Amino acid sequence: QVQLVESGGGLVQPGGSLRLSCAASGSIFRIIPIGWYRQAPGKQRELVATFTAGGLTRYADSVKGRFTISRDSATVYLQMNNLKPEDTAVYYCNGVHGGVNFWGEGTLVTVSS
Repeated sequence: QVQLVESGGGLVQPGGSLRLSCAASGSIFRIIPIGWYRQAPGKQRELVATFTAGGLTRYADSVKGRFTISRDSATVYLQMNNLKPEDTAVYYCNGVHGGVNFWGEGTLVTVSS
């Protein structure tokens, strides 16, 4: 069983920054792949950034150059810079372990002036 707990969301002005954290129960490195998705109101959930099964990083085109995913032994981070109103969404941590897909409960990011 894997538990993923997100934190770090909030209200930020356009052009601002936030760092999201996803704390995992146990070692992060046993959860492969692991990454971030988001769901805006009225839209489908979409991939934001992830560590692939091969250990590489993959980003949505809309966040390339602005967002960075990183990790340590217990936490996955999403550094978000130059935030735009269209980044407003609930951000979810997602990981796969033992063939089972696990999700956190999400953290809300609102980009507004």
